[in-house]
Amino acid sequence: MTVSFESFPIYKKSISFTVAIFKLLDNENLQKEFSLKDQIKRAVLSITNNIAEGSEYGSNKQFIRFLWISKGSCAEVRNMLFVLYSLEKINDETFNALNTECLDIAKEIYHFIKYLERSNSGSK
Repeated sequence: MTVSFESFPIYKKSISFTVAIFKLLDNENLQKEFSLKDQIKRAVLSITNNIAEGSEYGSNKQFIRFLWISKGSCAEVRNMLFVLYSLEKINDETFNALNTECLDIAKEIYHFIKYLERSNSGSK
């Protein structure tokens, strides 16, 4: 029996983060930021989408590749949060909370990658 991506703690944490970002984007202060909102939505969805897609290939090597993409999407989200903060579209508290959460997700993805790499090297 294979493990479903929905059971991965990093997936669950990333879904919660995605919901938080989507709720943030409903803020009246961001109503006219159409392209930025679209881009951050695509980036935050890419985090969970790549965890899900990569897990389905049945290969740690492929899964690791998709996890790196997911981690890269975390950086993209953090960049856009910084842009929103620099434009004074979000306050200190919101920026710090979401940026920290995104950094934590990126770190957990990295540790998951390292775990899978060790699993691969042990099975050769």
